[in-house]
Amino acid sequence: MTRAPGFHVAGQRAADFRPHAWLRGGHLQSILPSLPPRRTWTRWQSRALRACAQAWLLDCGGGVRLQAWHSANPAAGGRTAVLLHGWEGNADSCYVLSLAALLYARGYAIVRLNLRDHGRTQPLNRGLFHSCRLGDVTGALRAVAARCGAQRLYLAGFSLGGNFLLRACAEPALPASVAGVVAISPVLDPEHTLRALEQGWPVYHAYFVRRWSRSLRYKERCWPGVYDFRALLRSRSLRIMTDVLVRERTSFADSAAYLDGYSITGARLLTMGVPARILAADDDPIIPAADLERLAPTPLLRVTRTSAGGHCGFLAGLLAPAYSDRYTLAQFAAFHDALPAASMS
Repeated sequence: MTRAPGFHVAGQRAADFRPHAWLRGGHLQSILPSLPPRRTWTRWQSRALRACAQAWLLDCGGGVRLQAWHSANPAAGGRTAVLLHGWEGNADSCYVLSLAALLYARGYAIVRLNLRDHGRTQPLNRGLFHSCRLGDVTGALRAVAARCGAQRLYLAGFSLGGNFLLRACAEPALPASVAGVVAISPVLDPEHTLRALEQGWPVYHAYFVRRWSRSLRYKERCWPGVYDFRALLRSRSLRIMTDVLVRERTSFADSAAYLDGYSITGARLLTMGVPARILAADDDPIIPAADLERLAPTPLLRVTRTSAGGHCGFLAGLLAPAYSDRYTLAQFAAFHDALPAASMS
């Protein structure tokens, strides 16, 4: 394995990802997966797992409940994939369904988890979502592990979901049944991501303002008399919205402390307890690739970088599994092969 210059963790270049010339460009790769005909194709490919999906209401501890969708698989052979979307996505996001469809076809049972206040789950919890609520995700993983019994859990997350799962795998309360984690385009340094959204192509900032505003309005309707976001939403600024909500709805001293609270650069992942893989693109317009060099060294973490791929894109063709899907499938197989024989189902 070659080491890329400046890497503090073991890293390699993906030599087998070569998108068609017309698919190159970080913006195109980031946006295209959610547009037709890719979206239509993804819904069609995932029809079997969606048809058999059963809603799970997970007790995450402390009165917190999260929703997940479980698709049992007769061919699972002791393997369950737990997939987590990014900020303002949900369990039905196209990138989640694309990966889920491939894994389901290869014999994995699937759990698609919704973060708090995502996927129209605002009625479930009085408290507002924020990115430092790691206990929600660790609690959900324990609840999934309890339901799955002897099944091995293989984790994959996108963007903020990847960030959450990497942090969860560095926690001592991680279920023993977790075999490993793959993070696709994970948030690394939240301050740098926020700055990229502010200073980059305005489409992304506007998109997240619109999605977050819609979520907050629905939260307000679900909890009348508890929330009033009318003044906040007039700002149309991610930074102002973050500043106000951190000050009014969290225990953090300021937004700088809050953003640092879910950063995974520096020593945050040194306590990683299972194998972890990160796939990131140099042309990601939202997650600065330079922050990969600030990850602390741990033998359990490996980073794969591509020159193209955008943010959670990695499309080699329009109507085919994404490179990130095939990458995750290969990493899950490697996690399985590395398990002690006595622990395999």
